[in-house]
Amino acid sequence: MPSHASPVDAGGLSHAETHAALRGAPVRIAAISLFVTACLLALKLTLGLLSGSIAVLSDAVDSGTDLVGGAAALISIQISRRPEDEEHPYGHGKVEGISASVAATIVALGGGFVTYQAVRRLIEGSPEIHVGVGLIAMSVAAVANLVTSLFMRREAKHSQSMALGAEATHLQTNIVQALAIIGGLLLVELTGKRYFDPLTALVLAVYMAWAAYGLVHTALGEVMDAALPPEDMREIQAVLAEHAGELRGYHRLRTRRSGATRHIDMHLLFEASRTVHDVHEISDHVSEEIHRRLPGSVVVIHVEPDEASQNPEPRT
Repeated sequence: MPSHASPVDAGGLSHAETHAALRGAPVRIAAISLFVTACLLALKLTLGLLSGSIAVLSDAVDSGTDLVGGAAALISIQISRRPEDEEHPYGHGKVEGISASVAATIVALGGGFVTYQAVRRLIEGSPEIHVGVGLIAMSVAAVANLVTSLFMRREAKHSQSMALGAEATHLQTNIVQALAIIGGLLLVELTGKRYFDPLTALVLAVYMAWAAYGLVHTALGEVMDAALPPEDMREIQAVLAEHAGELRGYHRLRTRRSGATRHIDMHLLFEASRTVHDVHEISDHVSEEIHRRLPGSVVVIHVEPDEASQNPEPRT
C-alpha cells in the first residue's frame, strides 16, 4: 500500500510551496554570475591581447567556456524549477544534466585551442609580454570570482541547486587558475624567460581537460539515476533508525536526484496487527523528518505487513 506523503518543512511549507519560494533566487544568482563572467571575458580578452600573454588569453578562452556554461546553467535552472506536470510527473530537473554536457563539450574544445597555441609559442618563441597589464586582468578576475563564488555557494546550499553548486565550485577553481597565471607572469618578470607563460597555459589546458571530465561524470550520474551521495543516505538511515521501535524493518530503499529534487522511495514493514491509521501516521512522520533533513525531497513510502513478525530483529 503506497503512502505518498506531502512533506512539510519546518516553516509549514509543502514540497511544492518550498520549490516555488526558492525558484527565483537561483535564477537571479545565475544571471548575476553570467553578467560577471561576460565582463571578465571582455577584460581578459582586451588586456590579454595588449599584454601578449598566452596564459591570460587562455584564461579568456576559459571565461568564454564559462559564459556558454553559465548560459546553459541559467536556462536549465529556469526549466528545472518548473513544477511537475502530466508529461513530466517527476519534474524537469534532468535538464541540468544536459547543461553540464554542453559545458563539458565547450570546455574540452577550449582546452584544445589553448594547447595548440601554447605548443606553438614554445616552438616558435613568445613575443614580448607586458606583465603589468596581465597582472591587472588576473587580479581583478580573482577578486570578482571570489566574491561571486561565495555568494553563489551560499545560495546553492539554501536552494539545494546542483547547477548552482557546480557553478560555485567552477568559480572557485577559476580563482586558483588566476593565481597560477599571476605566478607564471611573475616568473616571466623575475627571470626574463618568456616560456613560463606558455608553460602556465599548458597547465591550464590540463585543468580544463580535468574540468570537462568532471562535468561529464556529473551529467552521466544525473542521466543514469545514480543514488544519492553517502551523506544523504546516512541522513535517511538515521531517520529510519530513530523509528526502529515502530517498524519491523525496511527494504527496497531507492534514491535518485533530478536537479534540485531528491527522489526517495522505500518499503516499510510493520507488524501485521497494526491498523491502517497507525502505519500511515508513522509513515508520514518518517517522510516529514526526511524532508526536514533533506529539503526538496519527494518521499514515496510503501507499507507492508511483516509476515515474520515473530522475528525479534528488524529486517533491512
